[in-house]
Amino acid sequence: MTKYNAKKTVIDDIRFDSKSEGQYYLHLKEQQEKGNIAAFNLQPRFLLQEGFRKNGKLYRPIEYVADFEIMHNDGSIEIVDVKGFETADFKIKRKLFEKKYPYALNLVKYVKKWGGWITTEE
Repeated sequence: MTKYNAKKTVIDDIRFDSKSEGQYYLHLKEQQEKGNIAAFNLQPRFLLQEGFRKNGKLYRPIEYVADFEIMHNDGSIEIVDVKGFETADFKIKRKLFEKKYPYALNLVKYVKKWGGWITTEE
């Protein structure tokens, strides 16, 4: 269990931080097989702020590691995180990401009564 009570799971020999993340991976595989998306990657990394040194102290870079990067058939790229809610840490990283990168960043969760995977903004 993680600090947010998510149960780690393994699918296709890939370890996911939560069952929901693993289920979204299966969803993306299906979408790719159907031709609805061109491709997807796991755990893309984005540099949000370079590391630096100040007054003799070394500050490490700030990175954001998303759950998925989706390449759509039209050439657009979407970054997806599978979360039930936005953490305080994520809110800050999202602001930094939105300023630096042109990609759409969406949080998704599975809600059966609403037909499946939805963005948290819906």
